[in-house]
Formats: sequence, structure tokens, C-alpha cells
Amino acid sequence: MSRTNDSGISFAENRTLRAFVLLYGVMAFLILVLIGTIYYRYSKELMLSTHRLSMQIEAESYIPRVMAWKESGATRGNFPKDIAYHTAIYTKSGTAIVSYFDVPLKQFTPGIYKESEHIHFLMAMGSYGMKEMLLVFETKDDGLWLSAMWMNLLLYGGALFVALLSLGLVLSRLFIRPMREAVELLDNFIKDTTHELNTPVSTIVTNVETIDESLLDEKTLKKIRRIDISAKTIASIYEDLTYLVLHKKLAVVDESLNIEDLVEERLAYFNDHFLQKQLEVTENLSSCYLTIDRTKMIRIIDNLLSNAIKYNKRGGTIDVVLDATKFQVSDSGKGIENAKLDQIFERYSRFDKSVGGFGIGLHIVASIVKEYGFRVEVASRPQEGTTITIFWQQ
Repeated sequence: MSRTNDSGISFAENRTLRAFVLLYGVMAFLILVLIGTIYYRYSKELMLSTHRLSMQIEAESYIPRVMAWKESGATRGNFPKDIAYHTAIYTKSGTAIVSYFDVPLKQFTPGIYKESEHIHFLMAMGSYGMKEMLLVFETKDDGLWLSAMWMNLLLYGGALFVALLSLGLVLSRLFIRPMREAVELLDNFIKDTTHELNTPVSTIVTNVETIDESLLDEKTLKKIRRIDISAKTIASIYEDLTYLVLHKKLAVVDESLNIEDLVEERLAYFNDHFLQKQLEVTENLSSCYLTIDRTKMIRIIDNLLSNAIKYNKRGGTIDVVLDATKFQVSDSGKGIENAKLDQIFERYSRFDKSVGGFGIGLHIVASIVKEYGFRVEVASRPQEGTTITIFWQQ
């Protein structure tokens, strides 16, 4: 089941723009994450380098005390404490000789490391006659470097995000421009076509209606009816094109309409189409009054009936239902694949390329539905048929 899209832009533009924004957003996010990761590592290394320098300087004054401790018997009780750092003596295999640490050491390779909330500086004592020993200094990480890093990330990352967003807006316009230009070109073509169709279509319809069928033989009558059907088809397409091009300029006259009478009138209008395709039409109409522009209501009815005829099979069925809550047209035609249901209201979209038309009928229906706050739903099964329902209330 599908519902109309309430977006102000076309379905194709909406779908294309969503894909571009998603791709651009993912790329921008990955760029920001990469920059953030690099900056975090840089800040951490800068912090550790600062602590390394301080601890190395402190070690120069502390090592003589360690040597004196070794010479005095190296007992735990007389192990010298450092006023700046917690200290410990470990073997390279990880055994603690003397330790004033709250948490056991995990790294046993000379260097400086950040472990949880602590920073450890490990110094090999081989050059001081303690070949298998490590001198370890410990200090607590105050987190100031991390706070500064986040502040800079938010400040400069925010500025970079705004720059990427601005660039994205520019790129999205460039990305959509070819599609907009193509649609504008097609719209201009339709305007020109509509203008040229007006006079010949009106002439054909008027002259066909004036023919006295009682004076014609059966063979000629069939030809005239085919001309009439074709003329009405062209007239219906002309009305759609006119509405599509001029609907924003046309005066809207909302009035209380008897929708039942209007549906019966349009069914009679399409009667020759039903006969030509040998379609069985079932009507289930009940009283329904709406305040709506007559032209727009006709566009809804005509387009649903036209589609039910166009995509139906010869000898198929059409069921028309009208009541106080909805208008529904069901056919026994080709149906629509689920993957294409969300595209049927897109301008210039035709889900069966073998059938003629501009693909604007359901787009017009969707625009009118949105304008009056109605709701349209589509249910379809391939090779079984399609049901389109207009609900008068949300």
C-alpha cells in the first residue's frame, strides 16, 4: 500500500536529493570523525610528551636516591618516596619489587603510557646496575588536555561543519540543476503543445457531437465512435496538460457539489471507452456532497477512470465506489509492483511504458488531494489489478 508524498518538491527530485544528502552526510561525518581521531591522538601525544619531559627531569634527581636505597639493602621499608610522583620498582617480567600504586601496572616496556585515569613513565635501570629492573613514575591524568581538545573540536569542528553544510547546499543545487532544467524544458514543451492542441481538439469534439448518428450506417457509425473516443482521449489529455501548466493561474471556485451526480456524469462521458474495451463497470454510488472546485474534482474522477481503462485488460472489470467518506476505483488490470508504488504520483512517471500518456494524471490527483487535505491510498497486485482510494478526511 502506498500513500502520497507531502513534500513540496517532486518525487524524483526528493528521491535524488535524499540520496545525495545521505551520501554527502556520510562522507562529511567520516571526514569529521577522521579529523577528530587524528586531533585526539595528537592531543594525547602532546600531553604525554609534556609529562615525559617532566618525569625525565624528576628521574635525574630521584635515581641517586634509588641507588642509595639499593646499596643500603633495598628493603621495602626504606624505599625512597618522591614528592612529585608515586614510584615503583618492577622487573621487566612484570613482578613488583616495591610499589606505591593503587592499581597494578599493565605495561612493562620502557616508555610512557596512559592507562585509565593514570599516566605511567617506565625507565630501564640497566645503565645503573639494575639490569632487569624498571623505575616507574605514576601521576593522575587531570583531563585538562581532553577538555581543551573537546572545546577545540566543538569550536573548529562546528566551523568546519558549517563550511561543509554550505558547500553541500551549493553542491545539491548543482546536483539537482540538470533535473530541474530537464523538467522545465518538458514543461515548456507541454505549454507549447497545449496551446497548439486547443483549437483542433475543440473543433473535433464539437463536430463529432453535432453528427446525427441516426443518419449513419453501422460501419460509418463505428468509425465516428472511434473518432469520438480518440477525440475525448485527446480532450482529457488536453485538460490534464492545461491544469498542469495553468492551475496556479486559474481561479479556484469552491462550491458545494453533488459528487454522486458528477461521478455519474463522468461515467457517461467514458461510456464509449468502456464499450470499446468491453469493460464491465460496477457502480456503488451513494450521496456525497463536498465543497471543492468543480474542475479539480473532475480531474480526480477522470484520471482515476482513465487509468482504470488504460491499464485494464480487454473484457476486464472496473468497480466504482462512492460514499460519504471516500471515492474508490478498482480495476482488474496489470497491477503495479510494490517497488514502483511510491513512484506512481511522480510527474511524468508511467509504470507501463507500453501504454501512452505523459504520466501526469496521478500527479495531478496527488496535488489536488494535498491541496484539500484529502488522503489517497493505492493497493495493487501485479496481474490482478489496482485499487485507488481517495478519502475525504485524513
